[in-house]
Amino acid sequence: MKFTKMHGLGNDYIYVDCFQETVADPEKAAVFLSDRHFGVGSDGLVLIKPSKQADFEMAMYNADGSRGEMCGNAIRCVAKYVYDHKMTDKTSISIETLAGIKYASLHISGGVVESVRVNMGKPELLPQKIPVVYDMDGQQALSQIVDCPITVAGTAYRMTCVSMGNPHCVVYVDDVDGMDLAGIGAQFERHACFPNRVNTEFVKVIDKDTVQMRVWERGSGETLACGTGACAVTVASILNGWTNRTVTVKLLGGDLLVEWDEQTGIVYMTGRAEHVFDGEIVW
Repeated sequence: MKFTKMHGLGNDYIYVDCFQETVADPEKAAVFLSDRHFGVGSDGLVLIKPSKQADFEMAMYNADGSRGEMCGNAIRCVAKYVYDHKMTDKTSISIETLAGIKYASLHISGGVVESVRVNMGKPELLPQKIPVVYDMDGQQALSQIVDCPITVAGTAYRMTCVSMGNPHCVVYVDDVDGMDLAGIGAQFERHACFPNRVNTEFVKVIDKDTVQMRVWERGSGETLACGTGACAVTVASILNGWTNRTVTVKLLGGDLLVEWDEQTGIVYMTGRAEHVFDGEIVW
């Protein structure tokens, strides 16, 4: 099977062109290929497929084989792949995902895609749609989970929950660099509040235009970047009054620029996409 390894700010996936290749068992393939010792090594597997509804379809699988609804870093890489491989000559394309059709605008430099701006759609804030099961001491059900208490592994936190097509729990901390993310991330992921598990972002506010973030991704553990997570963090930061509506999100792998348009309610994410190498593997 031929594949390409790409990354968005260090959030790396293995990409397979399913116009040319067939992956019979993508869940099993994702587990094998993602292994950084016995496989290729990645945060997961992305299949680029034909679509009846959009220009292309992106099917993404986490490193544990679970299917993910959406990945912001991966969708930028898909956009780069299809343009750079001359599967399209359009600089504005639509990509079908489990979270709906997303729209990408490509910035070209030297004949290849350098960065991509993605219309990530509107954030979902209704708890039942995220989903989050949350009972504030028996009070009437909340319409939004914003700055609400949660206890994880015996420690009290405040969380804001957002879906960008996949569930996110945003937690503000004083120090993101020194925290034991491996120890607490898995506890958040499988907390009883989150029936479909959850991606958790730990955030330090730097100023009104800048935040720093580390992320524990559902099914993959800590990654160097998470595009949907950066979008969820921007929405949460605005809802909590921490930032303006355009935010630079600083991740371990680099920066993303995220905008939450006040008029339309749409979130836009802009960032780079990088080719690493091409390969062929028998498994």
